[in-house]
Amino acid sequence: MKEGLGLRILVVEDDASLADGLVTALKREAYTVDLLHDGIHALEALVNEVFDLVILDLGLPRLDGLAVLKQIRANENAVPVLILTARDALDDRVAGLDLGADDYLVKPFDVTELKARARALLRRSYGRAISEIHYKGLVLYPASHKVSYQNQDINLTRREYSLLHELVSQPGHVFTRDVLQQLMYGWGDDVESNALEVHIHHLRKKLFPDLIRTIRGIGYVVDQEVA
Repeated sequence: MKEGLGLRILVVEDDASLADGLVTALKREAYTVDLLHDGIHALEALVNEVFDLVILDLGLPRLDGLAVLKQIRANENAVPVLILTARDALDDRVAGLDLGADDYLVKPFDVTELKARARALLRRSYGRAISEIHYKGLVLYPASHKVSYQNQDINLTRREYSLLHELVSQPGHVFTRDVLQQLMYGWGDDVESNALEVHIHHLRKKLFPDLIRTIRGIGYVVDQEVA
């Protein structure tokens, strides 16, 4: 099972050729990848949506990468950020790290190195922070994206795992249909109108029927366990 399963990456890069290459390479690793080309849209996305990693160019139009980084850290958004820059000046790299970037790469770079650094940041953020998630006989292992129920391994698709992880990580929180679709699919993906309901159905069938409760007209919730 590839490490990218269930993880969402935002790429912010104004060089169209480089951006397309990054998106293609990351999708091959089974990440969900969204792409933006300027700082204003990046900041809006980071305020309103949830990502597991941001790959952020510094030389962006409308609002540069350092300004985006400064603002999201001011908003207490701790998403891991890997900055990209064509500038080879030490001051730019230091400024990015001082503002809260987790790592950097200077262009031109090898995409293999970028993927390795991305994996390291994601492991640091998820795999080591939470080793296991337990809920009513369910155990999720974020580092490996494996799931067991009543000590039996359960085979889930990438999106089923992503959906289950989000719901079980926040029992009692009601997720709207739109939010869950954004968590599972990138903006450029073609999504069937009933795709979310299909994933919910499969999870209930593979695990247990009352795992996920429908809040009619609003969304879905995994209820908190009763002590």
